Amino acid sequence: MYQGINNLNPRIAIVGSGAIGSYYGAKLAISGADVHFLMRADLEHVRQFGLRIESNRTGVEHLEKVNAYGCTADIGYCDLVIIALKATDNHSLEMILPPLLKEDTVIMTLQNGLGNEEFLANRFGGKRVIGGLCFVCINRPSPGTVHHIAQGRITCGEFSGLPVPRTHDIGLIFKRANIPFLVAESLPQERWRKLVWNIPFNGLAIVGGGVDTATVLETKNLYCLAKELMREVMGVALALGYEMSDSLIEHNLNETKKMGSYTPSSMIDFIMDKPVEVEAIWGEAVRIGLEAGSEIVRMECLYNLIRIAIERRDNPQTG
Repeated sequence: MYQGINNLNPRIAIVGSGAIGSYYGAKLAISGADVHFLMRADLEHVRQFGLRIESNRTGVEHLEKVNAYGCTADIGYCDLVIIALKATDNHSLEMILPPLLKEDTVIMTLQNGLGNEEFLANRFGGKRVIGGLCFVCINRPSPGTVHHIAQGRITCGEFSGLPVPRTHDIGLIFKRANIPFLVAESLPQERWRKLVWNIPFNGLAIVGGGVDTATVLETKNLYCLAKELMREVMGVALALGYEMSDSLIEHNLNETKKMGSYTPSSMIDFIMDKPVEVEAIWGEAVRIGLEAGSEIVRMECLYNLIRIAIERRDNPQTG
């Protein structure tokens, strides 16, 4: 059976139009793709003024006419649904997604952490689920505006196994929008590869007192801890059967230096009093690591410190 995207110009829905959804959705729409955005806070602003990408690399791009909606029933069936909500909002997808789904609709999650594909597969069928990992430095400084600082690659894999024709079809859609896109043989391995960066840098930014990546690299204790955390994450991955080269640590450090004073998304959520993806990024990794018998003392400590920091933020009277 052919498992591809049958439509030459597929109808695409973006669910979650924050920084990630707005950036990739706007890039796709500017390239000519048929993109429809589910929006909340920015809906009226974007309908009036469009979406604007301010990139340190490519300059300014402006999508003047945006297909923006307040509910998925107004969007209707799509060929590809891209999930860019925070993992903390996954519970809402059971109500949001059904109006978008026909029999062969593909669901692609661009969310951080572990467990998102499993959540979608359990509710909407595993054969329609694929996962994408975004390696990109972006922020949303104001409504309808995305600041692109560096990178932008997506690595994508099938939840149910090896790549199939549709994986490559979707890759071509992104590549036409000048978005670097790699097809992965093993989605779980790529998830753990990204956690090698996410766990230390998102976590240390929070427990370090609300700092950026440059501060983590420039502070000796944080820098050393980041390296040790990366080693622990790679140790869990190895215990699960996912080989990773030791050179990944230096690669991550060098790429992070190029980002400059970048504020990780979890730290932004933390200081803005928004839900933080604690369980998806840290909690699930720690639980899997403990079950695998890995030495993860630093990962456990970081996970608990983040939980304490959030508890004190949300309940200052108990601190």
